[in-house]
Amino acid sequence: MKLHVGCAMWTHASWQGRLLPHPLAPRERLRAYASWCNAVEGNTTFYATPSAATVSSWAEQTAPDFRLLLKLPKQITHERRLADGDGLLRAFLDVIEPLGPRVHALWVQLPASFGPSDLGTLAAFLHRAPRGLRCTVEVRHPAFFEDPRWEQRLERVLDDVGAEWTTFDTTDLFAAPPTSAAGREAWEKKPRLPRRSRALTAHPVVRYIGRDDAQPTAEGWRHWTRTVADWLHEGRSPTVFIHTPDNEEALTLARRFHDDVRQLVPALEPLPEPLPTGPPTLF
Repeated sequence: MKLHVGCAMWTHASWQGRLLPHPLAPRERLRAYASWCNAVEGNTTFYATPSAATVSSWAEQTAPDFRLLLKLPKQITHERRLADGDGLLRAFLDVIEPLGPRVHALWVQLPASFGPSDLGTLAAFLHRAPRGLRCTVEVRHPAFFEDPRWEQRLERVLDDVGAEWTTFDTTDLFAAPPTSAAGREAWEKKPRLPRRSRALTAHPVVRYIGRDDAQPTAEGWRHWTRTVADWLHEGRSPTVFIHTPDNEEALTLARRFHDDVRQLVPALEPLPEPLPTGPPTLF
């Protein structure tokens, strides 16, 4: 029984020297992060396919059971909207192949304009994807959340190929007005959609965004600690990513979430102790 938790990135200016060792070479930053969390969102691949050397570095810095959820390049999901992108997909898969089992899933994040009329395109794309790689799909069109007919049709498309529906829960973010610049920016950019808690597969994925204040963030995730505990008891293997608008405490919050689930599921093994931020001292 294992719960994977992580953040939206593995490096953040505010973590350096406070939570992670500093200075730290770029090729060591993922290794340091991986001592805190056992999963990470691969957001950078949305903007550019990484080089072979970069992928090799990621593999060297992580254990095989570390989970990378790699976002498909925007050329595939946003510019071509999953159509006529087989060559781009093949090139991307070839580059990330050395990561092996670390690629827990291909993350298909779709634009808010990708709606019910596009379900045929999504189905065709998922059927063409290699069967050996798990897919998790994030949709943002309101119809999938507000109209049961379209919710059920999307679920059928995903069920047909064993794909998961990524949950991006922003309800806690929007529960109270923002009090910081980062919070206001998140209010402007993040989707405001109903919370969805149904897992389709044995590998549910949750992206939870709270607030800059740690306490209301932790209070807001109680729904998820109970849900994740139930999933673990059912034999599922969830991955949960913790966000806040500024992400300054995301590392500590991800571990706190894991600890809160352990309170409900004592059999869950604890996370290892993270690397120290500096050399040991005598006093």
